[in-house]
Amino acid sequence: MVRLMTSLALALLTSVGVQAQTYPSRSAAVIVPFSPGGPTDAIGRIVADIFTRHLGQQFIVNNIGGAGGTTGALRAARARADGYTLVVGHLGTHAAAPSLYPNLGYDPVKDFEPVGLIAEQPLLLTVRKDFPASSLKEFATYAKANVSKINMGHAGIGSVSYIGCVLLNSVIGIRPIMVPFSGTAPVMKGILAGTVDYDCDAVLGPLPHVLAGNAKALAIATRKRSPLLPNVPTSFEQGMPEFDCAPFYAVFAPKGTSREIIDKLASALNKGLDDPAVLAGLGANIAEPVRRGPGPLAQVVRNEMARLTPILNAASAK
Repeated sequence: MVRLMTSLALALLTSVGVQAQTYPSRSAAVIVPFSPGGPTDAIGRIVADIFTRHLGQQFIVNNIGGAGGTTGALRAARARADGYTLVVGHLGTHAAAPSLYPNLGYDPVKDFEPVGLIAEQPLLLTVRKDFPASSLKEFATYAKANVSKINMGHAGIGSVSYIGCVLLNSVIGIRPIMVPFSGTAPVMKGILAGTVDYDCDAVLGPLPHVLAGNAKALAIATRKRSPLLPNVPTSFEQGMPEFDCAPFYAVFAPKGTSREIIDKLASALNKGLDDPAVLAGLGANIAEPVRRGPGPLAQVVRNEMARLTPILNAASAK
């Protein structure tokens, strides 16, 4: 019996080793836990293309939206740990979600293997083009005076747009009407149509609409201005440094995925992020090379969970 168990264990280890050496031998899925058209989707498609080009197999985006991105993240957490199902997670799905969903179904640390950071995109406070404010201070004044009338669009509880606006609302001291959507692209459609007053989304999402003059950008939530919108002042410049949020976007695999496969994925991701064309596609505030790889990503997740938990718990209590 001992010999049999030993033989089976050795056979299993050999099989895993062979799979890692030949990985990938078929197409793989990259889950984007939001609807098409938003910043997470755009980043996910860039990442899928990176893996396709550098690993020699098709990596296909699979949009699984719902519950602020946690539906897709849960699907990835429960997938086989063989490298053929990955997920593009972010600040919401892999840092804030445990504070917002008591029955989440997954643990961002225990149920995933970090592959690497893709980018860090600052949040942008965007309002409908006829909103009666042209600065962060004017927005805060108007919002306080009209809190029962204004509404905030978001991509679901736990999404980046939700977290960013909860942070802003907390700083200003308001509780506006919160309107959930299936993704940030539908939120932007509401802003363009004039039915949504404001949102707080990663800069790449509202960027084309702001540049076209169909929406107004009032503040970018970082210390430095974005080269994409150099004329938009930061929250720090406008006297509201507490509104500071540049969400991370990253690749994760199910827990138990072999180290050899994780290393192959991380190496391919790094090669892609060295490509100037990829950097241009990702836009502003790309993750620095020193932060690349599974280790730095794991630390970012732990740090952001520790930072956001008390803020989100306090907002929920109010």
